[in-house]
Amino acid sequence: MTFYQLQRFFWICSGTPVSVIEKYPTEHSKYLGIGATIFFTALFAGLSGGYALYFVFSGSTFAGLWAFLFGLIWGVAIFNLDRYIVSSIKKSSKVLKQFFQALPRLVFAVLIAVVIVRPLELKIFDKEIQEQLRLRYLTEQQQRIVKVQQSFTEKYAQELGQIAGYQKEYDALSSEVTRLRDELKAEVFGARTATTSGKEGYGTYARNKELVVSTRQARLDFLAGQLAGQQEYMNLQKSAEGINKQMMLTDEKLDERIANAGFADRNWALGELTHAANDVSRSSANAVYFITLLFMVFECAPLIVKLLSDIGPSDVDIRETESRLFSFLTDTSFLSRHRIVREYRRPGLKVGARRVRKYLVNKRGCGRKG
Repeated sequence: MTFYQLQRFFWICSGTPVSVIEKYPTEHSKYLGIGATIFFTALFAGLSGGYALYFVFSGSTFAGLWAFLFGLIWGVAIFNLDRYIVSSIKKSSKVLKQFFQALPRLVFAVLIAVVIVRPLELKIFDKEIQEQLRLRYLTEQQQRIVKVQQSFTEKYAQELGQIAGYQKEYDALSSEVTRLRDELKAEVFGARTATTSGKEGYGTYARNKELVVSTRQARLDFLAGQLAGQQEYMNLQKSAEGINKQMMLTDEKLDERIANAGFADRNWALGELTHAANDVSRSSANAVYFITLLFMVFECAPLIVKLLSDIGPSDVDIRETESRLFSFLTDTSFLSRHRIVREYRRPGLKVGARRVRKYLVNKRGCGRKG
């Protein structure tokens, strides 16, 4: 593509008739800049819109195709909108009137910038968002585990109370049996203590202590059996209630969940990142605001270029041409040549002018005879 072809393409993008631009060499650069701004704004809007949709449908089979089609449609829509509004701004009008003509597009540009910039911000702050999501998912999993355990505890409070009672008695009795065995050993070997007779051998005192140990051991075995049965029952209930499946997420599971996080979760993470009170979050919030403002200015660039440009000969030419056409179409006087041409000329035929001249000659002749 030659430079002239490229220049002509941007002239077409500017929304001003190329035939008018070509007549005034001093206007070539101005409309080249306006057209290029409109084109690249639409191109960037299409890329941003396509990426936004690709981000939403990420993971699906036709995500790339839908993103391409949406980006193309979005870019063309923005291009046509910018081209129409820029061409509708009359430089011959007052500055305030020009501003009101561009005001709807300025408001729309702000909305477009806010919508388009969000996916790009999510991509820019991807690492920070991943850390925020990691913290959120771990906290949620911990709260879920605590909630399930509390619900299970409330449901099986009686059984858990029995287990706690058995366990307390078992621990106390186990310590007592250990102490009694030590006393029995000391009694047999003749060691004199506060609880032994000091006589060596297996005597009456030793037999009494052994009987006490046997009684305590029988109770201890009974408690162990009860605890084992209760623990087995509770394990079965935990499996049925899904308690055993509730565990903290591993690094692999966390990475997989973060990779599959949707737009809502990532948008929440970015919001949390920019609204926290620490220095990192305030810095991120400032960066987000400046990026949004940059996109707003970029979306408004075609209108800004048009509004800041001075009035040129092409603007005067267009204004005078429209004035002549308006006069031609609104002249309704009886002897008006414009009205007769509109009424008697057939579209696409050149003989209309002859018919009009013949009509006028006949009308003047009739006037003289009268």
